[in-house]
Amino acid sequence: MSSQPVEAAGPLIPMPQLTPDALRAAVAQILPSRLPELNEHLANAATSAQRTSSVGPLRAFTAHWGTVINIERWPQRAARFHACEDLASDPQADPEAARAAASEVSRILRVASEEIGT
Repeated sequence: MSSQPVEAAGPLIPMPQLTPDALRAAVAQILPSRLPELNEHLANAATSAQRTSSVGPLRAFTAHWGTVINIERWPQRAARFHACEDLASDPQADPEAARAAASEVSRILRVASEEIGT
């Protein structure tokens, strides 16, 4: 794992355990508007895990939401991530700037994932 990013204000919340209940509580606290999305994703992952007799879908769920939370709990990183997402998806953006923004989105996702060990 790499070290946590240095931000003046620090994280909004500590990194939760990578369990559905802990991730749900964290989303409810810092991303309440995304709680229905998390619940739907969890239900789909559980159904898929049962159908395939595999824990893979549940691992993918915890990796995804752990990464989302690890980005959003750091306000400066979250702001940069969303600004880059917006620029990368803007059809009016300069193509070079859009590519650089997409690369930055990818880097932020990779770092956030590595920090939580997924």
